Amino acid sequence: MKALALSFALVFAAGAALADPVEGVWKTKPDDNGNFGHIDVKPCGPAFCGTLVKAFDGSGAEIQSPNVGKRIIWDMVAYGDGVYDDGKVWSPDRDKTYNSEMQLTGDSLAVKGCVVGICRDGGTWTRVK
Repeated sequence: MKALALSFALVFAAGAALADPVEGVWKTKPDDNGNFGHIDVKPCGPAFCGTLVKAFDGSGAEIQSPNVGKRIIWDMVAYGDGVYDDGKVWSPDRDKTYNSEMQLTGDSLAVKGCVVGICRDGGTWTRVK
């Protein structure tokens, strides 16, 4: 019985050690209104999703937002070498959902998206933790 428990503990520890580098909290670039947010990116099934966990005004003060708790990123698939693609990103300031891709380089995450042939550079997000 101890061997079985040890096996489960080792598997769990190995899984935690192998977390994908995109996992964590990311600070978005300021939107059209000067506001920015913190997005918590986690695995969701075989892909990655991100939820807005905090919102800030242009001066950096935390603000109340009806968008806190809402999904911002979903279905983002990791392809290796920091490439994430085939996902969606919702932009609260424009209330639009974009077909999106992301490029991870160290603690920077470049986000881009398109909708009906119109593309938008979501800017570079920086890792918070």
